[in-house]
Amino acid sequence: MKEDNQDTVIMESRRYHPNLLITGTPGCGKSATSELLQRRLSNSQYYNISDFAQKNDCYEGYDESRKSHIVDEDKLLDLLEPLLRKGGSIIDWHVNDIFPERLIDLVVVLRCENSILFQRLDKRGYHQAKIDENIDAEIMGVVMQDALDSYEKEIVVELTSDTIEQMEANVDRIVSWIELWQDQHHSGVTNELDEHETDSESDE
Repeated sequence: MKEDNQDTVIMESRRYHPNLLITGTPGCGKSATSELLQRRLSNSQYYNISDFAQKNDCYEGYDESRKSHIVDEDKLLDLLEPLLRKGGSIIDWHVNDIFPERLIDLVVVLRCENSILFQRLDKRGYHQAKIDENIDAEIMGVVMQDALDSYEKEIVVELTSDTIEQMEANVDRIVSWIELWQDQHHSGVTNELDEHETDSESDE
């Protein structure tokens, strides 16, 4: 069994399709954008992290004030990392700073106008305190700042996601980026930390 696991790690030491992180304040259109992307990318795997955590019981408690589960990030990453090493993943979550930088190739931060965001969250049945918290986070650009603090600025892009037309245009832009990435990385990119840093320096 141990040998099989080692072989798997060796096989997946490089990925040949980029991993995308679609992030933003709840209600900014992450899931809609990710689903549109998945339809365009035949070899992609879509991971809605809220659903993934629920399906795999990646919880360590419940926050009564926010009326939501507290995700066990260590368990989540233990399960998710082998999947990300294969490449071609679309990750959909409002939290972006927990994923290993060496496994993320593009971070898309979706932004939304406040009145539209309010309507979307209200339609979901969010209580007022949770709506206010999310709108405040969007106003202050919390998710964008987390992304800039956690990843190289060159791979972080901010896109407006107020309308379905904007979402479709965003998907077109991301697909074009993927095609360029594949043209530039015919031999793939490494999943390993030290080599990844070397690759980044070489690209510069």
